[in-house]
Amino acid sequence: MNIIRTITASLTGFLLAAVGALAEPQHGIAMYGDPVLPPDFVSLPYVNPDAPKGGKIIQGEVGSFDSLNPHILKGRVPWQLGFLAHESLMGRSYDEPFSLYGLLAESIEVPEDRSWVEFTLRDEARFSDGTPVTVEDVIWSYETLAAEGHPRYAGAWQKVAKSEMVGARTVRFTFNTRDDELPLILGMRPILKKSQWDGRDFGESGIDIIPISSAPYVVDDFDPGRYLVLKRNPDYWGDGVVPFMRGQANLDEIRMEFFADGTAMFEAFKGGLLTTSRETSVQKWDTQYDFPAVTTGKVVKSVIPHQRPTGIRGLVMNTRKPAFDDWRVREALITAFNFEFINETINGDPQPRISSYFSNSILGMSHEAAEGRVAEFLAPFEATLPQGTIEGYSLPKGDGTERNRRNLRIALGLMQEAGWTLGDDGFLKNDAGAPFAFDILLSSGATETQQIVDIYAAALQRLGAQVSVTVVDGAEFKERTNAFDFDMTWYARGLSLSPGNEQTLYWGSEAADTEGSRNWMGMKSPAAEAMIERLLTSESQEDFRAAAKALDRVLTAGRYVVPIWHSPVSRIAHAAQLRYPEILPMYGDWIGFQPDVWWYEE
Repeated sequence: MNIIRTITASLTGFLLAAVGALAEPQHGIAMYGDPVLPPDFVSLPYVNPDAPKGGKIIQGEVGSFDSLNPHILKGRVPWQLGFLAHESLMGRSYDEPFSLYGLLAESIEVPEDRSWVEFTLRDEARFSDGTPVTVEDVIWSYETLAAEGHPRYAGAWQKVAKSEMVGARTVRFTFNTRDDELPLILGMRPILKKSQWDGRDFGESGIDIIPISSAPYVVDDFDPGRYLVLKRNPDYWGDGVVPFMRGQANLDEIRMEFFADGTAMFEAFKGGLLTTSRETSVQKWDTQYDFPAVTTGKVVKSVIPHQRPTGIRGLVMNTRKPAFDDWRVREALITAFNFEFINETINGDPQPRISSYFSNSILGMSHEAAEGRVAEFLAPFEATLPQGTIEGYSLPKGDGTERNRRNLRIALGLMQEAGWTLGDDGFLKNDAGAPFAFDILLSSGATETQQIVDIYAAALQRLGAQVSVTVVDGAEFKERTNAFDFDMTWYARGLSLSPGNEQTLYWGSEAADTEGSRNWMGMKSPAAEAMIERLLTSESQEDFRAAAKALDRVLTAGRYVVPIWHSPVSRIAHAAQLRYPEILPMYGDWIGFQPDVWWYEE
């Protein structure tokens, strides 16, 4: 027995040594294969490496803020603060599905099985106060974010068996679970300065603590509810050091102005207070961007294409509420949504509908019966899946008229199948005589959303549903959606070409019971979780794409969201002095585009 143990131990040590031998420091990492850019790359392909430094951009946001800590659940934070005022070990290229390149870390090292990852910090890496970024800061950041930060950080950390300093500037994370995305996920965690938080409660921070980070921008001035100003750090450590940052962070000042609603924000842009406006309404883009600054050329209208998935955008149903726990009811509410009429009324120039969560991309589902690997992956769950998941599912189409009578008849039939009948008083009721009634929660200032809901609510009332609409301010909206305190509400979730661990936060069963998670619909689907697991462990692009397509089917046929339209382009009006590169990334106008790669030039 001792001999066997000795042989086993020796063999294990040999295998570990062999795996370790396969690992060597690299300048970047990709989810599959190798990153596109070579070790000696000069800059990202979609930046202007010679962009001048200087100038400013003034952006608008609807709402307010009461915190400068974007890494916790509590409080409202300007949404871009987490990206602009913090750095990670690695930086993401938005011209590849999922590749990272060294930022704070000069190298990344993983074995073939990705059972651990090592990051070696750049010797030059500094916080804005001039102190070095250390391995101690890295480990503390990860531990604190998992224990006290936003719930989105906890899941990946549970898969880390050990974190340790293995060199003066090198940290190693060893995993307890097979998950090939973990090295990349950890590479994108924000790195915080440990000593800044000594004696302070990280989870309770507000506007009294201005973050010290290693990023190019620092918080310069702010007035909650009015504005926030980020200034470029003239002593930013990465200038001339990090190829990933060349051509980025070109503007000296980024100012965010806050408004009560979208109308006030647009008027501020027309009046010259703002220098950029991202427009989601096609009709407004076509009819209201003809003010003098546009006609004289002081403001430029830019249309920016992309190749990313549509994601999901529309009205989400909270399946924690009994009214929505039957897929036939959810299908009825989707059928009653008069998409064709609403699309033309709101947009003028009709836009394509979101047909599935990953539509508009190579990861999007087929609407025909599942085949091949997709069918194989879904087969074990066939008995638990809603109708159409495997057989094929497409969103219902209306006749384009305001009354939409045919679809309302179909919707009524579905409601009757689910146990709701139309009474003599014109209202849907169940066997106990309780009415089919629910509330639609909206955030104030969302003008277009309210227009959509007004038309939809009228159709639902014709169906026999008793519908109310509640409009609250941004703070209450966030508080209620964090607590899942709604029946139906407006929902938007962007998706990438590299879905992975974040999908568990969006659709996982544990997230359904975790306040602050992004699983607003409250779905608990073993099939969805199995497909997410396949995303994380696929050893080929074929299996990865099949898993994504299968997940897309589970989500879409689950009928959790009444989807609206998407745009294959982004529309940005901006001051003529604000420029962006001619070469666009695969993701188009996405995180990391404006203002990261823009510059100011007279």
